[in-house]
Amino acid sequence: MAPLPSTAVLLRRRPEGEPRPGDFEVVRRPCPEPEQGQLRLEVLWLSLDPYMRGRMSAARSYAAPVELGGVMTGQAVARVESSRHPGFAPGDLVLADAGWCTAALSDGAGLVRLVPAPKPVTAALGVLGMPGLTAYAGLAEIGRPKAGETVAVAAATGPVGSAVGQIAKKRGCRAVGIAGGAEKCRLLVEHFGFDAAVDHRAPDFPARLAAACPDGIDVYFENVGGAVWEAVLPLLNGFARVPVCGLVSHYNATALPEGPNRVPEVMRAVLSRRIEIRGFIVWDFPHRAPEFRREVGGWLADGSMRALEHRVEGLENAPAALVDMLAGRNTGKVVVRVAPDAPD
Repeated sequence: MAPLPSTAVLLRRRPEGEPRPGDFEVVRRPCPEPEQGQLRLEVLWLSLDPYMRGRMSAARSYAAPVELGGVMTGQAVARVESSRHPGFAPGDLVLADAGWCTAALSDGAGLVRLVPAPKPVTAALGVLGMPGLTAYAGLAEIGRPKAGETVAVAAATGPVGSAVGQIAKKRGCRAVGIAGGAEKCRLLVEHFGFDAAVDHRAPDFPARLAAACPDGIDVYFENVGGAVWEAVLPLLNGFARVPVCGLVSHYNATALPEGPNRVPEVMRAVLSRRIEIRGFIVWDFPHRAPEFRREVGGWLADGSMRALEHRVEGLENAPAALVDMLAGRNTGKVVVRVAPDAPD
């Protein structure tokens, strides 16, 4: 075996506000051959997710930031290219935290063998992967939806939001999606089967959301924050549950928003209406993974659950694709085809 040519995307500088392609650096360097107990991965597909913006910052968070000059973090579908590890053989397809690169070494820790591989294989990064489990576990553990309740979710055409709405429907709930633009709202109803969709860009968005939720909101799956949260708060019913998995509208903020202090209003609502708000990270609920794969995998197989993907060609285009995703200029799960011959 010999070193394998590899391309990697490094974090060049920490962004101030919205990330820019210039915050990244594309480098080419060889990936060495594996030593005993190691294997070498060829990255096929890379997942782009909102949490990556947080990893670009040095601010305290639930995970360590990417070091300047380090390879950007990211989950990928990869093929074992060569192996000196007893648990993996060349040709195995795996889910790996390989990062933004075309080839990587691994000691096998954390790798998940994709047997059988889902179709498309990129579903392992979306509806059958971390985003899908986020939706499933967050609803099950914190949302606890009951038949007949109203479940609302923002960024609803994204991989988490679209799964939240569809799972809510499976549980007998009314699903209301919030998204940006008429086309995304159309997809929510016609493609994903939501009961209603509301455009958060509309000047009368709060009124439209109230009209779409005449009986209030029992579960609000929070992944956006900002103006959407302000419109949702007055509609939360007594004993409403709010799983919080993201706050994408705040990720590029460099200062607190101007205006009055809204904390007293929020806390008064939490107290008087006994609202339950709980933040979570998907890995808080690993015990939900087996039932998630079984149940959601079955729904995908019988066609009763749908997913959308936004595919980007070439690792060198990942930085611009991340910027677009954080600005809401994509529809569906964003994946990057890293290897030209990557299987669908």
